[in-house]
Amino acid sequence: MPLPLPESPAHLYRAALLRFDASGVPAYDEDGLLAVGPDADGVPRVVAAGAWSSLAPRFAGLPVTHWPDRIIAPGFVDMHVHFPQTDVIGSPAEGLLPWLENYTFPHESRFADPAYARGVATVFIDELLRNGVTTALTFATSHPASVDALMQEAEARGLRLIAGKVLQDRHSPDGVRDGTEQSLRDTEALIHRWHGRGRLGYAVTPRFAPSCTEAQLRGAGELAARYPDVWIQSHVAENRDEIRWARELFPEARSYLSIYGGFGLLRERAVYAHCIHFDDDDRALMRDTGTVAAVSPTSNLFLGSGFFDYAGADRVGFRYGLASDVGGGTSFSPFHTMLAAYYVGREGQTKPGLSLSPGHLWWQHTAGAAQALGLEGVIGNLQPGCEADFVVLNPRATPMLARKAEQASSLDELLFAMIVLGDDRVIERTVIAAKP
Repeated sequence: MPLPLPESPAHLYRAALLRFDASGVPAYDEDGLLAVGPDADGVPRVVAAGAWSSLAPRFAGLPVTHWPDRIIAPGFVDMHVHFPQTDVIGSPAEGLLPWLENYTFPHESRFADPAYARGVATVFIDELLRNGVTTALTFATSHPASVDALMQEAEARGLRLIAGKVLQDRHSPDGVRDGTEQSLRDTEALIHRWHGRGRLGYAVTPRFAPSCTEAQLRGAGELAARYPDVWIQSHVAENRDEIRWARELFPEARSYLSIYGGFGLLRERAVYAHCIHFDDDDRALMRDTGTVAAVSPTSNLFLGSGFFDYAGADRVGFRYGLASDVGGGTSFSPFHTMLAAYYVGREGQTKPGLSLSPGHLWWQHTAGAAQALGLEGVIGNLQPGCEADFVVLNPRATPMLARKAEQASSLDELLFAMIVLGDDRVIERTVIAAKP
């Protein structure tokens, strides 16, 4: 984190202010001040955040943007989303594997056309920002042009985004299946082209173990070892049919998750979507390797995959954060994702049920997701030193939400009202690197 921060910020904002302490507990100032200024490299960062009464004298005389009756909150972090599935959202299917075969793969084959990829990238980034998502870890397709299109659009908007070309050299139809050696050469070239360029990062991206040969998984692990600051992303233990298939293909592995471990694909900055059908050995493997879960509740409910076991994750102690998983996921909206996570937590027939607090739900989609990505103190919060990505929320955006907000007697009640009743209308503006 570049320090020291400037004494005189470039921007002062006054509104209610939500942020998180180091333990993930929300801090809230009904009348707050957010001060933002460039660091030595010109990156806009939070200089100070807290109560107006205590901070205003420090910045006396500087102009202030005042948003009465609004809340400034950290920008949302989406830990797992498929940019090429923007137009697949809402497609009916009998389950994960038929859904991939009938909708996802045919649509992804269109991204061989760079012009088509650029068009979808524009819509995808529009939807992220409209819903207050300021950082995303996203899949492209198996076509390098799809990565280029997405990265170019994100760079033009100043968005912090991590993405990768999908690796899938078997059990995939023509149009999306790639060649083993070429896919690895393309991945390395894309790492050199995009990783660490501005606010962009690269993720080595095996689609999932059944779609990759051993040679491709081995090569992916070698690339991840050669470039230790890149991310890894894939899927694991989402669906019981998928698990049976993976075990048939890799019979020597103890579990589906351990397949990835055998190829060096479990480590810090490795993110696996779903992680539903785990035992304690799997949970301990996640914890011990620093691997994290991208919990995707709207997708899991939509496809009937199962329920993430929050109690099990917390008991064993591995990290996680929230994700939309569009297009299996049914909404770009973090409010819809947080509400679905509450439903998943409450389910107590197949696993221990628990009620996730509103603050914890919000943390999972902001500071907790940033922590899981290895970006704690950089994004997902409004503590001094964090990059200046935030949203301005209108807690009275709809008549029903306004009624609930007026009746809220605590921060938990206010946050939960927005989680249950909120959508993109609550996001009044999204600010990226101090620019709306």
